[in-house]
This record gives sequence, structure tokens and C-alpha cells, in this order.
Amino acid sequence: MILLKANRDVLLKPIQQIAGIVERRHTLPILSNILIQKKGSLISFIATDIEIQISAALTNETTAEETSLTVSARKFLEILRALPTNDELTLSIQANNRLVIQQGRSKFSLQTLSADEFPTILAQADTRRHLKISERQLKGVINLTSFAMAQQDIRYYLNGMLFVFEPGLMRSVTTDGHRLAYAQCALASQSEQPEQNEEVNEVIIPRKAINELQKILEDTDNEIDVFVGANQVNFSFRNINIISKLIEGKFPDYQRVVPTKHSKHFIIDRELFAGALQRAAILTTDKFKGVRVILTTDQLRISSTNAEQEEAQEDLAVTYSGDPLDIGFNVQYLIDVLANIKVADIKLSLEDQNSSALISADAIEDYRYVVMPMRI
Repeated sequence: MILLKANRDVLLKPIQQIAGIVERRHTLPILSNILIQKKGSLISFIATDIEIQISAALTNETTAEETSLTVSARKFLEILRALPTNDELTLSIQANNRLVIQQGRSKFSLQTLSADEFPTILAQADTRRHLKISERQLKGVINLTSFAMAQQDIRYYLNGMLFVFEPGLMRSVTTDGHRLAYAQCALASQSEQPEQNEEVNEVIIPRKAINELQKILEDTDNEIDVFVGANQVNFSFRNINIISKLIEGKFPDYQRVVPTKHSKHFIIDRELFAGALQRAAILTTDKFKGVRVILTTDQLRISSTNAEQEEAQEDLAVTYSGDPLDIGFNVQYLIDVLANIKVADIKLSLEDQNSSALISADAIEDYRYVVMPMRI
């Protein structure tokens, strides 16, 4: 039975979109597979790790039969990548439920497992909030904040991204306890379900789901439908559907963390600042990433030392006439934000050596990045 006839790239794209969440080593062997479903002219590819599910679909006029099976995601993807780009390939099911990939003189026969064992996640019917946003907007707020998410923190609610829904806008917030980033964007539309007992104004989406969204989203105005339930979020766009469980827990009050009364401010070229930090970081170590930021009249000095008494020093011209300040930071936290905000100039606001720093940019409305100081 022929499932699909298509150019290699047509098939490779949806498989690449879903395969990122597949675990190579899992207690359930079926989770190393992707589910292939054919219903009429629509063929769907689905991957899950129990917490997140990604599906992508193709339309193909072959037979109208319905069938489903699962196959190794890794082998399927590697075969497709290795085949020539331009030639058409055929995907079919043959004897003993083997999945056969054939292109020209190349032929691969893969073992399959029953689709009945594949644990698909069903979209919840109790949508509490439905909103529309463009791919460009969602990708933008994710890029501006995702790097500050925690990784495997015991405070599980930090291992994800907070989305806050307010009239006409959506805000993304991340923190790992040492730094915090937030950004916001306008919404095309947003609706609540009044029949529900409880509105959902905030959700925490797991790190893995955010990372997959970041890979798949494109810089276009294509509209995304976002359905938010009590413990699930569903992103639907193009031929893709991403369903993720939500993280339960109370996210820190980010508004209290953002400083509002800093008295020392200066504007600096982002690329010059990033270059100076990257050079100073060369003489730091993996265990100690500290650099000193010394602010004096019309000058910013960045310096670092290590256990071998080696020293790096960078002097940058800035417009500043306030009191001098000597403060330490984890250099990677500064490099991360400068790599992700694509603007010409950034504004740095400081108070004293014990207060956090605030980075913002006039070119990005309502963007804030807060980083705690460190003792050097």
C-alpha cells in the first residue's frame, strides 16, 4: 500500500519539525518512534514524549485507504537526510508491516510497531482562553526571553516560560534566579470562555516545548491559534500542531524584581559592548565567570583576572557624568542578552554594587532584562 509519493524535501521538512522531542533512550521503546497516520489524502506525522506532542501533516493524492503505524524516528530521519534532494521518493507499507522508503535504486525496509501502543495526547475540550498571534511576534518574544530560563532547577516552575495574558497583549517572562527577562507583544485577538469557572491569566510552558517552538516558528505574519486550558496549551499553525502540558506552580513576582529607581544610566553600542565582554571572558574560567564593570566619567572599563594572575582590560567611551561605580557580573549573563536583542544601542541602568542591573532598549518597547551582581 502506497502512503506517499513526494520530493524528498517535502517529506523531510515535517519529520525534522517533529523529531526534536523524540527521546533516543526511553523506558518505553514506542516513544523512540513517530506515528504515521493516513486518512484519505491527509498523512500525519506525530511525535511525543508524554509531556509534549508535535504533529505535522501533508496532503498527498494516493489511495484513500486509512492506516497507521509507528517507525523509528532516528532511522527514518537519517535515511531521508542521506537521500538525494531532487528525486521523488515513495513511502509504502509492504509485507509484515514493514515501512519501505524507495527512491531510484535506493530502498530501505524499516521495522514498525503497532500504532495502538502509541500514547497520543488529546487536545482538551475545556479551552479557557483562545488567542491569535503571528509567528513573527511569538518567535520575537521567545527569542528575547528564552535564554534566561532555568535548566533542571529544583524550583520546577523556573524550568519554563511564563506567559501573562492582559487585554490586547501577551507578556513572556523567564528567570533562573540570577537574572530575569521579559518582553511583550500585541495580540491580534483574544477571547475567554465565560462559561468556565476560572479564567487563565498566566501559564508556565515547559522549557522543552519553548525550545521546539523556537526551532519551528518562522519570521512571517502567518497567524497562530493558541488554545489555553487548565493544564494544557495548544499551538496550531500552518500544518503543525503542538500540544504541551503546563507546569504547575507559582512563578515569582517579576514586577517586584525589575528596578525602577536606578540613578546611573548610560547608552552604549550593543556590538561594541558585546565584543569587549567576549574578549574579557577569555581570561575567565568555567567555574568563575566574573568580570568587573567600572563606570567613571565618560568611560566604561571591563576587566577580568584569573588564578594565574592574567588580566584583560577593555575601555569603552560612554556619555556619563554621575558618581563612579565598580560592580561585578557573571559575564555570560551579559553576553547572552546582547546576543539576543538585535538592536543598535542598549541602555544600562545601575545603582550601587549590591543592586541588580537593568538592561533595556528604546528600539524594543517594554523589554527588560535584570541581572544580579556578583562579588569579585
